[in-house]
Amino acid sequence: MTDLKSFPVGGLAVVIGANGGIGRALVQALSDGNQFGAVLGFSRRADGLDLTDEASIAKVAHRVHQGNIPIRLVIVATGLLHDDEGLQPEKSWRQLDADRLARNFAVNATGPALVAKHFLPLLPREGKAVFAAISAKVGSIGDNRLGGWYGYRAAKAALNQLIHTAAIELQRNRPDAFGVTLHPGTVATPLSAPFTASGHDPVTAEFAAARLLGVIDNLRAADNGRMLDHTGQPLPW
Repeated sequence: MTDLKSFPVGGLAVVIGANGGIGRALVQALSDGNQFGAVLGFSRRADGLDLTDEASIAKVAHRVHQGNIPIRLVIVATGLLHDDEGLQPEKSWRQLDADRLARNFAVNATGPALVAKHFLPLLPREGKAVFAAISAKVGSIGDNRLGGWYGYRAAKAALNQLIHTAAIELQRNRPDAFGVTLHPGTVATPLSAPFTASGHDPVTAEFAAARLLGVIDNLRAADNGRMLDHTGQPLPW
């Protein structure tokens, strides 16, 4: 792999989680650009792609593959931090609950890993291709100095390991391809809105999408398998 490569002209970009704040902005930014011949966005609401249902992931992957356009970029722009069913970040071990931990892992780690299972084999064997999943800095074990948020932290840490491992395998037969996880920073979306701390003003989803795509454009050989922040700097495991 050369140190810095551009995407071949005319490939396909796929965004999983296209109805979310960052996902929607990624689809728009990719569509407005001229790097890709086509951009497809998928979501549970619009397309029935449910990260907790592997069959639905396989169905979408098959549909994309039937289009016969080389898939050059796949971004999993999904995440679960809280929901309307009582899931909230834990402040103490006293709040740990098996079902809520399982849901965190299902959406934040297992689901993206299953997307990788079905989409990585579809990446071309030559030329730049990228599989990226949105992670979070709180998934860094080395950076964890505050505690709390057990389920979300652990699931994102698991996601980082899953994609890191897949990236190693990916390079054995696709030497120009990358697998990375990306920390978008604090973004003004429903996911982060209840937890934005003073002094951490969120950026718009559009701004976040633009800088994440900038990181993807500038991936270098040493970045494969890493967790990178929105400036392209590696974050500790």
